Order: sequence, then structure tokens, then C-alpha cells
Amino acid sequence: MHLISRRDWLALTLGAGAAMTIDPRGLLAQGTMVTKAIPSSGERLPVIGLGSSATFAQVARSQDVTALREVFKALVDGGGTVFDTAPGYGASEETAGRIVNELGIADKVFWATKLNVAGRSGSGADPAAARQQVATSLARVKKAKIDLIQVHNMGDVGVQIPILREFKQQGKVRYIGLTTTFEGQYEGLVATMRQETLDFIGVDYAIDNRHAEATILPLAEERKMGVFAYAPFGRTRLFKRVGDRPVPDFAKEFDARTWAQFFLKFVVSHPAVTVATPATSQAKNMIDNLGGGLGRLPDPAMRQRMADYVDALPGA
Repeated sequence: MHLISRRDWLALTLGAGAAMTIDPRGLLAQGTMVTKAIPSSGERLPVIGLGSSATFAQVARSQDVTALREVFKALVDGGGTVFDTAPGYGASEETAGRIVNELGIADKVFWATKLNVAGRSGSGADPAAARQQVATSLARVKKAKIDLIQVHNMGDVGVQIPILREFKQQGKVRYIGLTTTFEGQYEGLVATMRQETLDFIGVDYAIDNRHAEATILPLAEERKMGVFAYAPFGRTRLFKRVGDRPVPDFAKEFDARTWAQFFLKFVVSHPAVTVATPATSQAKNMIDNLGGGLGRLPDPAMRQRMADYVDALPGA
């Protein structure tokens, strides 16, 4: 197998200007999408999903969201289901809700959103405002129940987690959880994970950002909580770091043909990680990302080799 860069792979696979005409279902000829079980229920999810921060949020604010429609088509046609959003991501949640209903795929999408009416921990959430935010999220996706709502960035967990439990007991939310992408909040996240019964947590995790491996991911396994892995590319940090280097030859041993697939396969091969949700506003990148959930995943020895390779690159 010839190993090439993300840019070159996309050019060869999609052809110049062909991102909107390629059929993502062709990916599935490479194999079945890897799935993992949600620990609290056994329900299985494809390991590669779609996030809606960054460029997705930028395009969601524009008048022309054609590109985002193509991203959603690529996600579903390529075997993915998980979409992660938040009211705090500008127009992302509202725009995405409209798109999935226009495309008739709302019931094919595992819809994960967030709750935080108060900013970060200790700022005093208003219970009425929190309940209204959940109601607004339900209205935007137009589903009888939302698959997952997580308290965003440790926002007043003493108020907002009980509110999510109310909605879960009412049958309006299937799963609940808690997120942070701030290292300064990890201690609070760990303490809450020990105290609360949650279906999921969400945390930043990438091949060059492995802090979560020390305590958070093992605790998630112990407490039987699923894990959403955010920023698996370090946003754009990892792509800048590898630059134009080709993917190393040993990547063929776990079926990674691009850097995106290399980085994603590292993340989702961790036993605690349920799904990775890189954000994108381009169908060609969504298709590339989905390849991270196809074929073989690296074993522990290979994961160490991958981490060592990236750690040795300049720009740490």
C-alpha cells in the first residue's frame, strides 16, 4: 500500500473539484466501520463522528450552508452517525438541526449536544435558563428525545447535572454526561466522575496531547462511562507539525493512508474512547476522517510506536 499525505490522498481519491460528487459509500468497500459499545447500555456507535466547532461553526453563520449539507451526507453515507454540537458554538446547533431535517436524516444521527447557561464552574447556573436551553435544543433538532446532552466545560455541575437527570427520567434525553477541554478543570472532572453516575464524558485527546491517559480515561473505564474524544487533531496543530511529510510506512500495518487516519486511529484505539468527533466543514475531509474508522486499529505496541514517532518530530 502506497502511503501519502492527506492533501495528496484527497486529490487522488476525489479529483480536483469532485468533493461534492464522490459517493462516500465507496469507503465501505474498504471494510465495515468500527463500532464501540456505550458502557451503560451496550448500544454501539461508529468510532468516527463529526464535531461542529471551528470551521463548521464559521460556515454555519453564513447564508450558504451547502458545504455543511454535503458534510452530513458524507457522514451518514459513509457509515457514521455521531454529531457533536453545543448552543455555545454559535449557529452550529440551529443550522445543523435545520439541515438534518431538510435531508430527512435526523433519525439516522446520534445527536449529542451540551448544556451550559453559566459559563465555567462556580458561576451560578439559573435552573430555569438551563431547562429552557434543553427545550431549545430539542426544538432545533425536532426529535422526541436527544441522544446525549453533556454539561459543557464543568458548568455548575451541582445544578446542571440534576437538571439533565430530570430530562432523562422524562424520556427526553437518552444519555447524560460532562465535558471539559481545559486542563485546569481536569481535577474537578475526575472528582465529579467519582461522585456521579454518568453515561459519558468528553475530553480533549490527541496523539500529542495524552494527559487524559493518566487518570481520566482509566477512570472512565472503571466507572463504565463512554468517552467523546475532542480535538483529535489538536485542532490544526498536528497537521502543521507533520507538514508535507508522508505518512510513515508502518501505518500500512493498521490501514492508515493519511495523517488524519493515522491520528484518528491512535485516538479511537484507546480502549476507553467511544468516538472521536473532529470538526470539519468540507465533505472531502469528512470522507478522509471516516477512513480512520475502517480497517485495522493499532494494538498497544503500535500505539506506543506511533506516539514515539510523533513525539520525535520538531515542533513539540
